Amino acid sequence: MFTGIVEELGEIVAVESQSDSARYTIRGPLVTQDAAHGASIAVNGVCLTVVDLKDGAFTADVMRETLERSSLGALKPGSRVNLERPVRLQDRLGGHLVQGHVDGVGTIAAREPSEHWEIVRISLPEGMDRYIVEKGSITVDGISLTVVGVSAEEFSVSLIPTTLELTTLGRKGVGEPVNLEVDVIAKYVEKMLDRS
Repeated sequence: MFTGIVEELGEIVAVESQSDSARYTIRGPLVTQDAAHGASIAVNGVCLTVVDLKDGAFTADVMRETLERSSLGALKPGSRVNLERPVRLQDRLGGHLVQGHVDGVGTIAAREPSEHWEIVRISLPEGMDRYIVEKGSITVDGISLTVVGVSAEEFSVSLIPTTLELTTLGRKGVGEPVNLEVDVIAKYVEKMLDRS
């Protein structure tokens, strides 16, 4: 379980393609400080398992399912990624409850800069709008954000300077993919209502 508060902007060091998966090595000196084999680390909002650690970098296996349902398959050496360690029970919950399970991939549709913040509009996969509400939470590339507006085709978020500086959303351009995770509570509510 994560909070969507990015701890570190990491970098893909190596990508080893395999027949039905890939192995990624990711530089992240902060998130690897207390990591061990089997630990979880969110990479652009995708929960991955550490299989090796060395010199401030970790290696994780990424199965085909994850490559097909997230934007991780587009990463290459030099790509920057948002990194977060799992929340501990004694930690403050600065964002919202994030599982690290991507629900779909959106695309940055527009960026509207202002003097001190920026509005970013992101396209939605078909049908995902039912889980998103204005002023609700959404995770974009592992970043917990508040929804400013939503329609059937897209939603918008407002980014403060800190988010622009310390995450991949400050660098991604129009047309680039982003991983989306909706609030898990909305999915549970929908399932319970479907049963009645």
